[in-house]
Amino acid sequence: MSTDVTFRTREGKPVNMSGAASHAKHVRRRSKRAIFLTWLRKIHLYVGLWGAVFGLLFGGTGILLNHRAILKIPVEKTVQSTAQLTLPANNFSTPEEMSKWLQKELDFAPVAPPIVKSQPAKIVLWNDLEVQQPERWTIALNRPGRGVSAEYFVGNRFVKLDHVDATPIGTLTRLHMSVGVSAFWILLADSIAGSLILLSITGLLLWTQLHTVRSIAVMTSVGALLAGVWFMWSI
Repeated sequence: MSTDVTFRTREGKPVNMSGAASHAKHVRRRSKRAIFLTWLRKIHLYVGLWGAVFGLLFGGTGILLNHRAILKIPVEKTVQSTAQLTLPANNFSTPEEMSKWLQKELDFAPVAPPIVKSQPAKIVLWNDLEVQQPERWTIALNRPGRGVSAEYFVGNRFVKLDHVDATPIGTLTRLHMSVGVSAFWILLADSIAGSLILLSITGLLLWTQLHTVRSIAVMTSVGALLAGVWFMWSI
């Protein structure tokens, strides 16, 4: 037995109450989706504004890095020089001690923590002869616009220094690769990468408008892309 109740408007047109209730429910459902899409557009807008500023920096330097070998772009990135520095009378027992001495002697305060490595003594072949190579220390001191690499064989009275002065383009390139930067810059670069990921996700959701068919098409395409990347990686 039907429970539909029909009223008439002033113009005499019939109104089915069950149909009206269904229409109201559909409007509420569409309203929630519209609100979500509105917030999604705002997120997409502001995240895009944040990423656009540094995107110019990373995009420009990325082009230089991608084509530096093939196109042979005539842009000098660094000016490098090599020298030998005589060590003080007292020997250093660890490469960390030498690192501190170099920073003071060269008046060089690195932004990033010094990279100190020690390679134990070993036998190497030189001109078909077995030669004993002493313990080898390497120390890297870096800032975005400048860098010093030190190489020292334990027992020598000098340390070899490679000094790099970056040009403005070279400084931007080193910033792109996070060379000689602080933890703050690394987190900042991570936020740019995260914003690009978020822009991709919100862009796909805005394109689908949350419609079922479009959503299925996007998920299928993304799944196929990930499967292709995994297949190429596993080869």
